[in-house]
Amino acid sequence: QVQLVESGGGLVQPGGSLRLSCAVSGSIFSIGAMGWYRQAPGKQRDLVAIITSGGRVNYADSVKGRFTVSRDNAKNTMYLQMNSLKPEDTAVYYCNARVVPAGSSIYREVWGQGTLITVSS
Repeated sequence: QVQLVESGGGLVQPGGSLRLSCAVSGSIFSIGAMGWYRQAPGKQRDLVAIITSGGRVNYADSVKGRFTVSRDNAKNTMYLQMNSLKPEDTAVYYCNARVVPAGSSIYREVWGQGTLITVSS
């Protein structure tokens, strides 16, 4: 069974930095686009950043210049480097990936369990 395992959340002061990781586990044939989403209390889940298998990236306007998404295809892992964090970045962050499981030819969308980031002094 394909799973996404997130790590790196926690409490950070405004202006601080954190790095999230999202590792794809299980038997897979290929991984397509991967992305980070976040959901603040009482709000909908929104896209933060997305990265294709070829490395093309796109960011939400609210994080441009502060967040950097990357991936290590050899490790089946995606990262989100977050700098200059603001209180409004507080949310549960979810990773997402489109994967083709081993023995299949169809992409499946998989979500991580979510990790809480709190930006507060």
